[in-house]
Amino acid sequence: MRTIDKSEYFLLKKMGKTISDYRLIEQNDRIMVAVSGGKDSLSLLRLLRARSNYVPIKYEILAVHIDFGYNPAQVEKLNKYLQGQGYQYHIEKRSLDLRPGEKMNCFWCSWNRRKALFEVADKFNFRKIALGHNKDDLVETILLNLFYHGEISTILPSLEFFNGRFLLIRPLVNVEGCELKRYADIMRLPYQEHSCPFQADTTKRMRMRRLISSLARENPHIKRNILKSIQRQKILYKPRRMLGLK
Repeated sequence: MRTIDKSEYFLLKKMGKTISDYRLIEQNDRIMVAVSGGKDSLSLLRLLRARSNYVPIKYEILAVHIDFGYNPAQVEKLNKYLQGQGYQYHIEKRSLDLRPGEKMNCFWCSWNRRKALFEVADKFNFRKIALGHNKDDLVETILLNLFYHGEISTILPSLEFFNGRFLLIRPLVNVEGCELKRYADIMRLPYQEHSCPFQADTTKRMRMRRLISSLARENPHIKRNILKSIQRQKILYKPRRMLGLK
C-alpha cells in the first residue's frame, strides 16, 4: 500500500465522514465525477480514487468533462492528465446554443452543463454524479439566497433528480476551499484557477466571497457560524444516523 501524504490523509478523513454521515457512496456504486478542470473537481477525483484503496466497499468512478469549446488548451491538458494517471474518463463536446441577442451568463452555462451531465450519466447508466462543491460554496450560497432571493437555503450534500433517477452527491461540503487549493498544489494537479472565460469579479458570488473573506479577518469562525445558523433552522438536513434512522 502506498504511503499517504499528510494533507491527503486529513482530507480523506473529512470527506470520509461526510460520505458516511450522508451515505453518499455504497457497495458497488458507479459514480460519475464531474470534472471542470478546477482545483475542487480534480481534488475530488483524486481523493475518491485514493479512498477506494482504504475502504472495504468497492465502487467505480468515471471522470466526465463537458467541453463547450471555449478553452481547447485546458481540455488538452486535462485529457493528457487523465490519460496519464490511468483514470476512466470521457470528454463530452457540446455547444452553447444562444438565442439571437442573448449574452453568455453563469446561469445559462450552468444549466447547459447540468443538462449535459444528466444526459451523459443516462447514456453510460450512472445514477450518482459527484460534484466538487466545498464548504465555501455552501456559505456563499446561503448569503446569495438570503440577500437576493429572500430565503434561507443552500446546496445539500445529496439531492435527487427526476424521481430518483439521478443523485447528485457533494463529498467535499465539509472541506474549505483553501484546503483544496493547498492540496491541489501539493499534488501538482493541473487545475486552472478560472476555467470559465465569462467569469468576472463583479458576479454576485464573487461579491459574497469577498464579503466573507473580509468578515473572516475580524472573526475566523464566520463560515462555521453561518453554517451553524442554518443548521439550527433545520435547513441543512442532518445525517440519517443523527435522526435515528437506518
